[in-house]
Amino acid sequence: MTTTPSDVDVVLPCLNEAEALPWVLERIPQGWRALVVDNGSTDGSTEVARACGATVVHESRRGFGAACHAGLTAATADVVCFCDGDASLDPSLLVPFVREVRSGEADLVLGRRRPRGRGAWPAHARAGNLALTRMLRRRTGLHLHDLGPLRATRREPLLALGLTDRRSGYPLQMVVRAADAGWRIAEHDVPYLPRTGASKVTGTWRGTWQAVRDMSRVLNEPPVHGEPAAPGGGTVR
Repeated sequence: MTTTPSDVDVVLPCLNEAEALPWVLERIPQGWRALVVDNGSTDGSTEVARACGATVVHESRRGFGAACHAGLTAATADVVCFCDGDASLDPSLLVPFVREVRSGEADLVLGRRRPRGRGAWPAHARAGNLALTRMLRRRTGLHLHDLGPLRATRREPLLALGLTDRRSGYPLQMVVRAADAGWRIAEHDVPYLPRTGASKVTGTWRGTWQAVRDMSRVLNEPPVHGEPAAPGGGTVR
């Protein structure tokens, strides 16, 4: 991992992840830059991130999408990746994702979470994800199975999509607008581990419901006209 500009930046939204960050950051591939976006942590997460060699970005506006977008705008690399900072996903799994984007095989690569271990993916969170992916299929025609946070794409085309959601709907809006723009979207299985600490979004029924509500609002948005289409055209592999 490097703190200097690289050709791959990994955005890690962070809210009180001090315990998980060392495990996550040591798995950032050599030569890539980790951008830990602190969203108001009170447990020393920023100090841990810097001690582990990460670049820290501060985002005072609360919300998963706000943190992700702050990382995206702070990124300078050609390819940008996203990964949760709670140790539920291994960022080294992004290596083939980046290779696929660079080769032109796909414009956006997503990780389909496959739970490993008890408690890795609570039933209510899985049910909410299933409902949303079904709605996504109806909205876009894409046969996706998950809206997981592990993903890779090119920075400039992603910025050009003009994502506006700053809450839980951000990952879904990224996929919807990419599909509307004709991007080639790939999905690959990745192991999903029990997270370190309590979930801020899907750890409770209420959090899951709020996430589903945010994402349902995104699905009801009309297509944004004039989005720059990537070569290929709206396919999933």
